[in-house]
Amino acid sequence: MRSVTKDNITEIFMGYVSADADPRVREVMGSLVRHLHDFARETNLTHEEWRAGIAFLEGCAAIETEERHEFVLASDVLGLSSLVDMLHSSPEATSSSVLGPFHVSGAPPLAYGGDMKRHYGGPVLLAEGTIRDTNGDPIPGATLDIWQTAPNGLYASQDQDQDTYSFHGLMTVGQDGRYAFTTVKPVEYTVPSDGPVGDILRACGRHPWRPSHLHFIVEAPGFKPLVTEIFPDDDPYLDEDTVFGVRSDLVMTYVEKPAADFPDGMALSGTLTEPFLHVDFDVVLGRQA
Repeated sequence: MRSVTKDNITEIFMGYVSADADPRVREVMGSLVRHLHDFARETNLTHEEWRAGIAFLEGCAAIETEERHEFVLASDVLGLSSLVDMLHSSPEATSSSVLGPFHVSGAPPLAYGGDMKRHYGGPVLLAEGTIRDTNGDPIPGATLDIWQTAPNGLYASQDQDQDTYSFHGLMTVGQDGRYAFTTVKPVEYTVPSDGPVGDILRACGRHPWRPSHLHFIVEAPGFKPLVTEIFPDDDPYLDEDTVFGVRSDLVMTYVEKPAADFPDGMALSGTLTEPFLHVDFDVVLGRQA
């Protein structure tokens, strides 16, 4: 220890890690510290910059709540969340995308053909599709956890005027693997920028906008759970997503149809007088190893 220098401190740290430590802990912590030390040496990190980094972490912790996950948001805007998603996506399955900081667990059941739009204004969107395996076969009994923002661009957990599970639903598909529900057309929105993450965005000259999307968590026994989002191809922020969540196979097209084409057997059947938007998007799950 008396001979520690800026050049050997990394190896001295590794010597402090017990030989009895879990091998994966040793691998991950060792790599993390090596990259941190190399970063400090490469940038000649100053005390003031180091303190700014600590203040950023403290600022995230200060506003972290069950409803607002600033550390997740930081991971999102730095591209780390998407990178971890892409590292572990199944190439033959639908791409994963970021969970985001606003998912609410315990969503109420949503029947096939159910409606999440309720009294909210905005264009009606009919979203449907099939949950399939990589062979193209339907997956009976798969669950689809769905959530999105309200027309004001806020999630329920951000907005005191919405109830807890506004624009949230949990659907279980039948033997044919089909899902279908109505909602309001999602809108593009900004991630929260009034905290430490906003400071990073402004310092980098970046905007806080996300393209409009629907969130899905799809699960079925024997298959890898999938956290993903789907995006319309006409959104102005499709190629500028501040959290790097867009993938080519997650881009879909809204098709406008007349009210007369709205299908029977849906919660809103027989009530529409205006055109609606329609999308048919299949989700493919990869099997557990």
